[in-house]
Amino acid sequence: MTAFFNHYDPEKVTWLHVTDPGNTSYQVDFEYSLLGYDLESGRLDMLLRFIKQGHCRRHRHRASTMALVLEGEQHLDELQPDGTTKRIVRKKGDYALTPVDALPHDEWGGEDGGTVIYSLHAPDGIIFEFYNEDMTETWTTSIEEYVENWNNGKVYGWRTDAA
Repeated sequence: MTAFFNHYDPEKVTWLHVTDPGNTSYQVDFEYSLLGYDLESGRLDMLLRFIKQGHCRRHRHRASTMALVLEGEQHLDELQPDGTTKRIVRKKGDYALTPVDALPHDEWGGEDGGTVIYSLHAPDGIIFEFYNEDMTETWTTSIEEYVENWNNGKVYGWRTDAA
């Protein structure tokens, strides 16, 4: 088990900034930090900080996920099996627990952004499945890939075969 922090101080956290100017549907703009992980048990803990109304990439969680909003707001548009969209807004202090294989969703911060802690448990090691902009292609990221990218200062979840 590897932990990088034993005390949360947003001013001392190492953040990696993610943008995707090629995404025209919404503004991908967020930062993330790895808190700790345990490859053997399939556990990864991370922080995600949305920049104002910046989004993360469209995805679904393949891991059971605990989310706790530390600051601001977390907004989600969850794509339902019948094609409709369910809007979810979580404010500072709100807690959520989602099962393995959550529904695809768009996720972003509120008017003043938002910071969320996630604790993910993935028995098979796969934590996220990402979608391209029109949702015709998917790819996954494992805990091992996430940690390797973090250790190399790279952003998790980018397709290596994308132009």
